Amino acid sequence: METIFDHTAQELFRMLNESSESSQIEAKSNEDMLRQGKNCKPGRMNYRTLMETICSFSNEPGLGGGVILLGIGETKETSSGHFRAEGIMDTDQAQSDIATQCKTVFNIPVYPQIRLEMVEGRHVLAIHVRELSARQKPLFFRADGLPQGAYRRIGSSDLKCTEEDLRIFYADSICGYDQLPILGAAVDEVDPEAMRRYRFLRRQVNPAAEELLYNDQELLEALGCVCADNRRQLNLAGVLLFGSYKLQRRTIPATRIDYIRVTGNQWVEEPEASFHSIDMLGPLMLTLYRLVDAVNADLPKGFLLREGELQADSTGLPIRVLREAIVNAMMHRSYRESRPTQIIRYDNRIEIINAGFSLKEMDELGTPGSKIRNEVLSSIFHDLNLAETKGTGIKRMRELMSKAHLAQPTFESSREKNEFTIRLLLHHFLGKEDLEWLKKFRDKKLNDTQKTALIFVRELGAIDNATFRQIGYSDTLKASKALRDMRDMDLLIGKGRGSTSYYVPGPMFPGQTEIPHASGEIPQDEVERPHGEAERPHGEAERPHALTSKIPQGKAERPHGEVERPHAENDELPQVTIEDFPLELQRELEALGGHCPLENLKLLILKLCAYRPLSRQILAILLKRNESYLKKRVIRPLLETHKLRYLIPEMVKHPRQAYVTNLSSEEPEQES
Repeated sequence: METIFDHTAQELFRMLNESSESSQIEAKSNEDMLRQGKNCKPGRMNYRTLMETICSFSNEPGLGGGVILLGIGETKETSSGHFRAEGIMDTDQAQSDIATQCKTVFNIPVYPQIRLEMVEGRHVLAIHVRELSARQKPLFFRADGLPQGAYRRIGSSDLKCTEEDLRIFYADSICGYDQLPILGAAVDEVDPEAMRRYRFLRRQVNPAAEELLYNDQELLEALGCVCADNRRQLNLAGVLLFGSYKLQRRTIPATRIDYIRVTGNQWVEEPEASFHSIDMLGPLMLTLYRLVDAVNADLPKGFLLREGELQADSTGLPIRVLREAIVNAMMHRSYRESRPTQIIRYDNRIEIINAGFSLKEMDELGTPGSKIRNEVLSSIFHDLNLAETKGTGIKRMRELMSKAHLAQPTFESSREKNEFTIRLLLHHFLGKEDLEWLKKFRDKKLNDTQKTALIFVRELGAIDNATFRQIGYSDTLKASKALRDMRDMDLLIGKGRGSTSYYVPGPMFPGQTEIPHASGEIPQDEVERPHGEAERPHGEAERPHALTSKIPQGKAERPHGEVERPHAENDELPQVTIEDFPLELQRELEALGGHCPLENLKLLILKLCAYRPLSRQILAILLKRNESYLKKRVIRPLLETHKLRYLIPEMVKHPRQAYVTNLSSEEPEQES
């Protein structure tokens, strides 16, 4: 059977240009490898990123390893592909350095096969890295230790391991976290009503289940809710499912669920005026039902009149979708994190924010097969028919949302924040105006997913492969083919390179318009006036600092209170100077020195983004700071604390992504 190691460097180079970097092929350019910093010798190579890829190829279970092409860089010219051969000058020194580091920087020495080959007349190194055996994993950087020093290969990225990842490598020796003993949690402190609820639900699924004959102590033992070495002590699963409120309040108070009702469509930092919160703590056997009922009672209900008929179909978010989303959050949550699960109800959507990134790759969500984080919880929810453990829960949610004529749920998983978010939109994605607009494509033979993607592009100006997959829940290859088909029809134009590629409206896209920049302005020489613009919804005030963009003909009215987002096509950054801001902000920018307290820098960014949405690149220019530094030390913490938000949350990697301050007033409040 042919593997990735059977291909020559030239063949791998061709594969790169056809499909970009993949889980088993990585390109490293000279620019990637040059040392940076005042204490580094010019021209010397920095092999850290190369070693990280070797580590991830060695660790990733089931991948089989991968190949690194050293001396291959990305190019802006896309006519001949996304990559070009740069070559390596001192190939002998490079091979010696790589072999030495592979022996010394990791906890055990590794021996990749290094081949010197020719690609487009230049010398490159093809580094073949085999997957290590289970007993040798995890490979990690000796100086960093575990878990941060180990890497996994997720898609085309090398990502640091977390404690959750270590369970994969030590599966035979580490029990599930939900089986962790809870000190002071006695069996006598279970909630009798929770035990009765379990018996009632189990009887509905299987009246002849043997465990229904057990007493409470025997039932807890059979379910795996007590400690193996002390049958009178509850473990974490037992406390979560059956523990009384008093017991949970004393032992695991941070596992509560917060239901937050926010007025409007965005998070704001005025607790008393902007939202109401219900904190729920108690046995999940009871809390889950109270929570689902509370959220469902707060959802809008309506009716959809059938054309030509007098009867109507009930519309609204299906309660099965809501229940599936909440139960999955509880089942897959990382209880290692001491923070509550948040269910936030905005006017136009529900967001469920949960601790614990997805153990399943985002591309595989909705496909058969499930990776279980909490074995006891998952088993019990499955026995009660509350949740699927075969990976079909998300697929069922998507099907139910489609039947209800609602937009598909979207998912976001962050390993860096160890967080998973699901968004359920509450408005009908394909309204009457949308269906009328789609009639223009009747001769294109588009499927439903492609039509939905066109609506998305019309609303947001761009779409990438990841977003398309969430809309249509197809795999990467099917999504790429569908997008290329629309590109070949001139409905879309491909932009960007590799993992940053995306599509924007093409020549045959109705209502094609020029694209405003992320600074909040449209250059006057690029504006083409539309024949007509949709009316502003009744009662919506004009937003002087929000982005403005031209609305294509036939576009539906924007929901009340929703900020208008930019379209995207031009890759050039706008020209923004400090003169574009009020005098007070100009003075603060001019007074900004090289050594500025981090909190002061955060406050200044909040002020700038309250005046107008700004991209990360523009903020780096205005603040005279390194873009990577701003992202990691300033912007990411502001996003995590909800002080900043994405201008386009539906597509985080939107080419015109910008940040907006999440404060109700334009002037941010001074932090205490």
